[in-house]
Parts: sequence; structure tokens; C-alpha cells
Amino acid sequence: MTQDQADTSLGARLAAVRTVSELADVIRTRARSAADADGATFVLREDDRCFYADEDSIAPLWKGQRFPMSACISGWAMLHDEVVVVPDITLDERIPREAYRPTFVKSLMMVPVGRGGPVAAIGAYWARLHQATDEEQRRVLAVADAAAATLARIGLDSAPWAPSFSDRTRS
Repeated sequence: MTQDQADTSLGARLAAVRTVSELADVIRTRARSAADADGATFVLREDDRCFYADEDSIAPLWKGQRFPMSACISGWAMLHDEVVVVPDITLDERIPREAYRPTFVKSLMMVPVGRGGPVAAIGAYWARLHQATDEEQRRVLAVADAAAATLARIGLDSAPWAPSFSDRTRS
């Protein structure tokens, strides 16, 4: 499948999405493929916490868990509205080593979803030391932009696992 076909396929799948849960299902698999990664997560911002809503991975990561925004790399990416590439998680002080110790993750990339105030993030993870290429970053950013557009369309009220989102979207 060419990149244009993948982009068209993603657009068609997202057009049918009606809930945050459906969005997470599409995004986690597409992000993993786009990054040629061993795992991917879809993380929602929940006030001052990150909620690991869904994952597609060779082994369990953090699905269903919450972490303070200030204590995880997904929070850092959202707070700074920046893509984070970490070729070696043991060398980056922003990585909470205790959370990563039981996982396969050696390298990662975290991409904020929504520019100018991200409400989510997409993580891509590798079981080997890996520097995310410019092309991998571009492809995952495209997935993040598509996710942001879908979130703008469907809203966050359908996120049953993140009740504080419902309150936040009404204000």
C-alpha cells in the first residue's frame, strides 16, 4: 500500500468514527503502522493527568492507567506541544524509568494531538534502539492531525473512560 492509499484509507475510516473509543481503535493501529513500531498508544489529556486509553503493542504497556502530566513523556509532549523523539529511554531524564522497566520499550516517539493546546498524544515504541526518522515523524504527525480533526468533529463526551473530559468540553 502506498502512503497516499494509506492516507485515503485512514480518512475513510475516520469519517465513520462516532466515538472516542472508535477513534482510539483506528489511531492506535494506524500510528503503529505509520511508525513501523513495535507498539503504539493513544493517550488522552484528562485535566492534569494522562490517560492511556488504548494501545496496539507486542506486549502490554499502560492501557487503562493514569499518570500525572508532569510525570510522563506523553504529558511533556502535550504540555510543550512538541514531538518528542527518544532514541534511548535510559538516557532521557523525562522518562519515568519505573514505568518503563517492565516493558519492552527501548526507544520512543511521542506526538501531541491538536496544535495550540493538545488534548491527546500518540506514542510509538520500539523494542530496539531506534531514532525515529523524519519520514516516521511526518507519518505519525499526519495521523495526529487526522485524530485532532476527528476529535474536533465528534467531541470528547463519548469518552466513557475519561469522565472529566465531559465536564471539560462543556466549559
